[in-house]
Amino acid sequence: MSERIVHCRKLGKDLPGLDKPPYRNDLGKRLYEDVSKEAWAEWLRDSVKFINTYCGQTGYDLTTPQGQAFMFKQCEIYFGYAEEEAAATAFVPAKPHEGA
Repeated sequence: MSERIVHCRKLGKDLPGLDKPPYRNDLGKRLYEDVSKEAWAEWLRDSVKFINTYCGQTGYDLTTPQGQAFMFKQCEIYFGYAEEEAAATAFVPAKPHEGA
């Protein structure tokens, strides 16, 4: 069985697609259709920024419908399915070491 190739909407090129829809909803179906494994791995890495900023004792709980809806919306924005701005995160890139 050959690997399924999709034209990745995030990276703009033909790449191996996901093995199965990542969610059991319409968003999962859309992601399966036109997001590559590589772009999905980038989302998983970048989604941590939202989780660290918004999920916790005072934020969204990912086990609730509200927390899941928040993350689905950020995923839709990330992959260009929604025209809205992504939520701001508290992520601050590390500064390079001096003399490096």
